Amino acid sequence: MAQQTIPNDAQPASAEMPPAMAEVKSQKVNDLLAEMNRMPLFMTSLDETDGQGGENLALEALKAMAYEGTRAEIAENFRQQGNECARAKQWTDAKEFYDKAIAALKGPQSDPDPNAKGSDVIPVELNEEEEAKKEMVIEEAVYINRALCNLEKKNYRSCIQDCAATLRINPSNIKAFYRSGTACLALDKLQEAAWACDRGLNLDAANAPLKALKTKIDARKLHIASVEKVRRERLEKAASERATLKLALKSRNILTRSTDKAPELEDATVKLENTMDPSSTLTFPVIILYPVNSQSDFIKAFSEKEKLDQHLDYIFPLPWDEQHEYTVDNVEAYMETSAGGLIKVGKKMSLGKVLGSGKPEVVDGLVTISVVPKDKAAGWIEEFKKRRGKTT
Repeated sequence: MAQQTIPNDAQPASAEMPPAMAEVKSQKVNDLLAEMNRMPLFMTSLDETDGQGGENLALEALKAMAYEGTRAEIAENFRQQGNECARAKQWTDAKEFYDKAIAALKGPQSDPDPNAKGSDVIPVELNEEEEAKKEMVIEEAVYINRALCNLEKKNYRSCIQDCAATLRINPSNIKAFYRSGTACLALDKLQEAAWACDRGLNLDAANAPLKALKTKIDARKLHIASVEKVRRERLEKAASERATLKLALKSRNILTRSTDKAPELEDATVKLENTMDPSSTLTFPVIILYPVNSQSDFIKAFSEKEKLDQHLDYIFPLPWDEQHEYTVDNVEAYMETSAGGLIKVGKKMSLGKVLGSGKPEVVDGLVTISVVPKDKAAGWIEEFKKRRGKTT
């Protein structure tokens, strides 16, 4: 018998679908998802309406259940939901449930409806003392659990506040001491952290988390003390070095002056070869100006024992000196004096002797020397005097 084939556009016969399934089959995927989302057990997002702009009765009934009962019952319901989220490490959601639990405990007590009648109505009388005890137990649990959420979310101050609220209810709550101590440690509030840890250990000396926390606090204290010691020693050394440098300059009769417009010299500075020995060799940052040509050179460390010609010897020839005016023998050097005038600097005189004459100044930690060609020196000096005359 020849084998029968089914055409591509034909479908094999099948039993008819039930009417409800046929209706679902005919819906578009998006419509189906939207409909499922309206069923509380299938929700992936919160739809507050029935899809037509009205109320979602199923959702409203579910939400209302969370607020049925006494304060303790409502708060306990939110606490349990918060605990479920906390076990899943969903700290933000857990905290929100704990917030609602606390709000419920602070809200009005739900009393039976005085107008309710009928055989289905069961009269309920609340024992206020028993309810207060229940509420206190729940409140303590909620505060300490919310403290954990805040600790995990690094809301350390909120964690400490929740622990304080817990301890006002139960001064023997070990978790409150541990979590507040941990939060204080994170904030580097070591005194408070140690206090919380010690109080907890007074209640339970064998508590492993508290003992581990105490070890961390002690280690942090040692680290901070070590850092502070190094900082203090550094400051003391810097102050001693400044005093030694000041003594070295004074003993050499070198004048110094500071202004509010000090140039940026990076790490170039006036310093002693041995920072703690005022008799050791001084070095200075020196800027050599070529005022006739508006050029300059910077020498980071010019020893007091060195002479100007030693540096000019390797600086010259200057790349921009097309006229070859700048040679060691063909230039003169000048420095401004503290009185506002000029002194000629001997190229073969050590910098220490020049500065020690008591006439020039080291301004803002920088020595300035002007170098000009001999045949232009007189004209430059005249211009300098004119400028100085205008400013005095």
